[in-house]
Amino acid sequence: MFQVLSGVWALLLGIVFIMLGNGMHFTLIGLRGGIEGFSAAELAIVTSGYFVGFLSGARLTPLLIRRVGHVRVFAALGSFMSAGLIAFPLLAEPWAWTVLRLLVGFCMSGVYVTAESWLNHAATNETRGKVLSAYMIAQTLGIIGAQGLLTLGDAGSAVLFIGASILVSVSLTPILLSVAPIPAAEVARPMSLRDLFAGSPLGTVGIFLLGNVYATQSGMGAVFGTQIGLTAAQIALFVAMLFAGALVLQYPIGWLSDRLDRRKLIFGAASLGAASCALGWITGGSLWTLMAAAFFAGGVTTPLYALFLAYTNDFLSAEDMPAASGGLVFTFGLGAIAGPLITGWAMQGLGPFAFWLVLGATFGAIALYALYRMTQRSTAPVDETESYLGVLPTASAVAVEAAGAWAAEQAEAEREAEAQS
Repeated sequence: MFQVLSGVWALLLGIVFIMLGNGMHFTLIGLRGGIEGFSAAELAIVTSGYFVGFLSGARLTPLLIRRVGHVRVFAALGSFMSAGLIAFPLLAEPWAWTVLRLLVGFCMSGVYVTAESWLNHAATNETRGKVLSAYMIAQTLGIIGAQGLLTLGDAGSAVLFIGASILVSVSLTPILLSVAPIPAAEVARPMSLRDLFAGSPLGTVGIFLLGNVYATQSGMGAVFGTQIGLTAAQIALFVAMLFAGALVLQYPIGWLSDRLDRRKLIFGAASLGAASCALGWITGGSLWTLMAAAFFAGGVTTPLYALFLAYTNDFLSAEDMPAASGGLVFTFGLGAIAGPLITGWAMQGLGPFAFWLVLGATFGAIALYALYRMTQRSTAPVDETESYLGVLPTASAVAVEAAGAWAAEQAEAEREAEAQS
């Protein structure tokens, strides 16, 4: 494993630092927004702005890279993102924060596209699975670690925003100074939503709804904590639990994914998410019950994302997988834009605990639709399905396509080995 990581350590180190900065800023928006007196609806618009920018960056960054080169694009996006983070405490207005979040989302998406292109280029067919897994772990650890850094300063001052900006700036150094070349980003044209739905209705509808869930958890979790009166340290722990659950549950759900009907696993994971949200809603703010609800609700979100990708690929040819991956990433992004807006509106009208109500209802819709699809289509034999790889919802189409190609190769190799034995 050490030999595998020796060629990509600079990228992984840079990713940890940039996720520390980005993870801090996600939670800071909810903390500082509460201090500034922003409403849940206003913060929901601010949150959605990030995902509008992220979706736009995923589409435009490959064009920019082909025009001026990866190094210039990477350095420019990192600089703009660092500047944007510093500007938040200077422009404490909802409209200004929405613009800044759009900028940060665009830059973050571009950084992902560039970094993942390098990662994919540096890996071989034999090492790609391990390298991608290490990349996803680095991202998750960075987000979790960011919550701990939030306890070192006051969200009412500019200190934490400056700290996040410094981390993003520092993250660029090991990557830009590396001697390894970064190739131009190559992303397949996304499959149309109509064709994607025709190939996999469950994958398309499920990943749209999951975009709602993920954006609500990551963007509105801190807003919920602020509105029910949690301290800054408790809010940081609450957000950390959302991502810690994903780190723990990813492997067991992935192990089951290669052995069971994936629709049943999607139904079970979504039902666990809905039950966890019901627990958070009913308990009325008991601290450790909230933490447990966050652990399991967040814990099934990332595995569900990988499940939908793997399930969709089960019904596609190898030639269609890259385009389908791009279509699924786009569909997820649309859901991520809508999710905070719906949740913010509900929290504005029904109170902060509508956060759990919307999340639970969305998980329930995923579970029910999975149950319905079981009656409409026969299951693919387990030995003919693609391998599962834990891809995070933050990944760009570059990593999703690479993971899909690796999964197809692994599944084919396993089938050939079984045929020979």
